[in-house]
Amino acid sequence: MNQVRIALANVRFPDSPEESITLATQAITKAASAGAQIICFPECFVPGYRDVSRRVPAPDAAFLDRAWATIAEAAGKATITVVLGTERVVDGALVASAIVINDDGSVAGFQDKVQVDPSEEPTYVPGAGRRVFQAGPVTFGIVICHEGWRYPETVRWAARRGAQIVFHPHFHEAGPDSYRPTTFADPANTFHEKAALCRAAENTCYFATVNFASDGCPTTSAIIRPDGTVFSYQRYGEEGLLIGDIDIDTATGLLAARCRTVA
Repeated sequence: MNQVRIALANVRFPDSPEESITLATQAITKAASAGAQIICFPECFVPGYRDVSRRVPAPDAAFLDRAWATIAEAAGKATITVVLGTERVVDGALVASAIVINDDGSVAGFQDKVQVDPSEEPTYVPGAGRRVFQAGPVTFGIVICHEGWRYPETVRWAARRGAQIVFHPHFHEAGPDSYRPTTFADPANTFHEKAALCRAAENTCYFATVNFASDGCPTTSAIIRPDGTVFSYQRYGEEGLLIGDIDIDTATGLLAARCRTVA
């Protein structure tokens, strides 16, 4: 058994970009105090996901640089790897992304959102390219929201390159008539949480999906085992850290490696 403790930051939507920094650094400190080696945040947590129901200030590259530096300093002090949902300006266009910060506070790099939902096209442009990251004994990938739910090949790409866990930062809050689940992958709910089970099982890897905490949220943060069963999930709408000790030896990537239809 080769256990690694991870934390999913099931935190509330920040009231402002400045609060997103505060909430992130607080969660990093708490996760490290609990012994977590990696913490992952929801989609575009800094400065906040740009949804029509949310008022987020215009993109500000200088703010992002300052935010990343502050959060990197907190990661280095806490000695924890951070997967931070964020955005960045690339050639004048806005890209949804995740920045990976090593446990010494250095920046490992970015994973941009490559598959953009049609509803996001007025706001975000798709990024390009995929990569995997390393944190001690753990190799991991990142798929962001829509691309993890609907495009299985994004997860398989990482698993075929040795990722024992794929993190899935997302944003999903209740609509006017949306179903309000109380158990993970409820048959009466939408396909989204069932897709999380499939992404793990079809690739023999862990799949860690992380959402904001909000009233009536249709999906929640969860850790799925490589056999497609639920390791644990956060109570719907409840703010806090979901912490789990995962055995990366069970994440063999066997089924991903046997697939002959992807690169």
